[in-house]
Amino acid sequence: MVIDALYLLAGLLLLYFGAEWLVAGAAGLARSLGMRPLIIGLTVVAFGTSAPELVVGIDASIAGQGAIALGNVVGSNIANLGLILGLTALILPPAVDVQVLRREVPVLLAVTALLPLALIDGWLARWEAAVLLVLAVGYPWWMIRSARIGSLAAAAEMEEAAELAAALPPAGSRLRLALRAVVGLALLVGGGRALIEGAVGIATTAGMSPRVIGLTIVAVGTSLPELATSLLAAGRGHADIAVGNVVGSNIFNILLIGGASAMTAPIVAPIGSVAIDLVAMGALTVFAVAAMRTRRKVDRVEGAVLVLGYVGFLTALLLGR
Repeated sequence: MVIDALYLLAGLLLLYFGAEWLVAGAAGLARSLGMRPLIIGLTVVAFGTSAPELVVGIDASIAGQGAIALGNVVGSNIANLGLILGLTALILPPAVDVQVLRREVPVLLAVTALLPLALIDGWLARWEAAVLLVLAVGYPWWMIRSARIGSLAAAAEMEEAAELAAALPPAGSRLRLALRAVVGLALLVGGGRALIEGAVGIATTAGMSPRVIGLTIVAVGTSLPELATSLLAAGRGHADIAVGNVVGSNIFNILLIGGASAMTAPIVAPIGSVAIDLVAMGALTVFAVAAMRTRRKVDRVEGAVLVLGYVGFLTALLLGR
């Protein structure tokens, strides 16, 4: 049990620092090559902050732990809404950009509904995973195209937000930046394997199902980059970045992480066994979207409801384990 806990802790730490190094190195390298902050924010940073979930999902599928892979996706989305967006709103209520409401939010609702539909037959097949991956590639392309043909004012605002979210480092040696990105990727791979080994060991010893481990410890652990970025931004007066982080991350979690995990090995998940998880994800998504559309701001009361919803979900999950 102690060894498993150490593996779990080491995995979380490696995932956190690996994601930080990968994003900083890749974003810095992209900037040195002349890529605009807007494009970096929508591609490099978006994929980079989802890297922990991606690595863990693929490793879990390889290890035959489909329940952890699926729990990682659903649990991360629930944590993003209930924990990250909720806590951010309690610190500083974030304003919601009108472009996010018009473009990203409808995509979020559609993608959130897509996962239960794909699982209605009890598993996520490879052909369904392929569809998710195609959408995962098409989504950032569509975002970049929309930003380019949108108004100059909207594009400038998105670029500023993307630059803040990316926390772009100053120009430096391309070799050093590339090395930092490679080391970060290596830490992610090692951290993902350590996390899965520790999580499975703890689940076996404590009598917890892999599903519960995936929805709790693994999901929160892989959401640490988004949590750190959002809370840091809120503390610096840029709470609105949390909205883009959460919406974008939830879309990528289902399309990219869910797709890649099921492409590695089809995920078997009888709909009855994951119904409460999918309902919780859907309910928090709908509430968060309703909050965003109300005065285009997530206020502290709505943030408290999101946090309480997350705590309630965890309580129900652990009591029913």
